Amino acid sequence: MNEEQERRRRLLVRLARIEGQVRGIRTMIESDAGCEEVAVQLTAARRALDRAFYDMLACTLINHVEASHDMDEVRASTNELARLLAKFG
Repeated sequence: MNEEQERRRRLLVRLARIEGQVRGIRTMIESDAGCEEVAVQLTAARRALDRAFYDMLACTLINHVEASHDMDEVRASTNELARLLAKFG
């Protein structure tokens, strides 16, 4: 398995875990769990999604830098990553 396939596999595992967290949150709400308990779980799910997002940005940077042939392309890739962080971060 190459590095990109491994990153994709790890991301899918992370997303499956997040999906389970969200289902658990829904169940908590349906069973009238306390607001603070739900908030704790929502925070955990949000952080997990944030981590997945940053892993994807890192993957983007790695792919762009590896495909670059000179420093101008590396700078352009870095600027694109900065733009994505500003837009989505």
